This record gives sequence, C-alpha cells and structure tokens, in this order.
Amino acid sequence: MKRMALLGTGLMGKPVGLRLLEAGFDLTVWNRSPEKTRELELAGARVVKDCREAVRGAEGVLTLLANGPVVTEILNEVLDQLLPTALWLGMSSIPPATAREHAQCLAVRGIQALDAPVSGGVVGAAQGTLAIMVGGEVTAFESARGVFDVLGRATHVGPAGAGSLAKLANQMIVGGTIGIVAEALLLAQAGGADPAAVRQALRGGFAESRILDLHGARMLTGDFAPGAHCRTQLKDLDSALDVAREQGLSLPLTEQTGKLYADFVAQGGGELDHSALWLALARYPGDCA
Repeated sequence: MKRMALLGTGLMGKPVGLRLLEAGFDLTVWNRSPEKTRELELAGARVVKDCREAVRGAEGVLTLLANGPVVTEILNEVLDQLLPTALWLGMSSIPPATAREHAQCLAVRGIQALDAPVSGGVVGAAQGTLAIMVGGEVTAFESARGVFDVLGRATHVGPAGAGSLAKLANQMIVGGTIGIVAEALLLAQAGGADPAAVRQALRGGFAESRILDLHGARMLTGDFAPGAHCRTQLKDLDSALDVAREQGLSLPLTEQTGKLYADFVAQGGGELDHSALWLALARYPGDCA
C-alpha cells in the first residue's frame, strides 16, 4: 500500500503527512483550507482542491478531520470514488458508534475500514512515536502495518469502534491527569514551595507521567501553544460520558473534569493547548474566606 490519500492537514495531519512522504509514500492531500497544505506540497505531496479527486486510485485513505460529523460528511462525499480494494484508516477522534457506522457503510461496498485514533500530539506525530489504537478486522490491521509503523506503535484493540473507545479512555486519563497535575503545582506554589522544584522532585517517583513531564513544564512556563486543543479535549470527554450513560456507568471524575474544560472553553480557552486548564484552575474561586 503505497498510494495514499490524506484528508485533513491540520495540527496532526501535517506532521503525519510529512512522515509518510519521508517514508516514500505517494501522497495526495486535501484540506478545506488550502493554505494548510503548502508545507506538504513543498515536501512532495500532490495537493488537490477536491476530496473526491484526492481518493481516486488511492490504496489507502487516511482521515485526520475535526470530528465525527465532518468525517461522516466527507465519507459520504467520497464513497463512490473509493477503490473496492481501498483501506479506510479513520485516525480522527470520533465516537465509537460513529466509527462502527462508517465501517458498516464501507463494508456494504466491500471496503475494509479501521478506526485508528492516536495519542502523542504534534510532537509524537512529527517523531513517529504516536500510540495508535486500532479497531476493526485483524486482516485489515495487518494490511495497514506498513503505514502504522511509520507513524508510531499500533495496537489492535478489538472490532470496529474499539479504537475510538480506547481513545476515549486515553482522553479520560489525559484530561484528569492534566487537572490533578495543575492542582498539585498550584498547591505547592500557594504553600510557598517552588513549583518547578516540586515538579522535579516528583519526577521518577510514583507520580511520574508524561503529563507531569511535558504539560507540567508547559504550565510553569506559560507555553500553551496548542499541541492538542482544549476544545478537542472537551469533545472527547463529552463522548466518553455519552458512552458511559449508554452503558449505565457513572464516571464522576471524568464528569468533573469535563465541567472544568467546558467552563474554560466557554470563557474563550478552546484554542489553547489542553494543559491550559492550569489557567482555569489558577483562578478558580476558593471556598475559604
């Protein structure tokens, strides 16, 4: 599988596309905002203005689009242009039910589909170290290994929709951990300790995590340029809570984290990195006079 179409060249799509080009894939790209394709074009991608043209003749179609409704819209638009032997790689973060619907829609035409959302952010995409959570048929997963190996570490987690479910689990852990790291460093600062030194003291102990490492540093330096947007974090937490309600589960910690992100996004923080929850918590009103 060497002829690939990439639909969506935003925050994650651009570095993913660059990795594929560096690995020798024949890549055609499409994005609604053409200016976001410029770097990929300079690197050797063929840029087209029509998503239908992008998928014609492609052996694999990789999507990195904003959300489930957008992926559904584009799938419906390109469906009759897909090769019967094509493999649909849905790497967007979408609800599990939507991923299953897409797989069923494609299966009617004999086209295999994988929902394969990722974790690792822009840095992981650029370095080829993404965690890729894959739902779908094992045979399709094996067919896609050549693509996945360029982008990171792929794990097959179950049937269609399971990859998207795993991504929701990932986002629950990420969002909740960002919140508690922010609160811990704020507590250290308020109590008179050096929060940067406290973060360093915690490194390597049971509190160690990539969140403490990378996002903890972002909090302390105030660098909230987006590696992943707050609005996207909120979208995924909302999806996780929707699935929990369908399954009769209560997720009180995720619910509280979701409320914090919802408030922050409503106040204009949606375009900042999700570690910017620090800013919301830093001005959160206390209960003590």
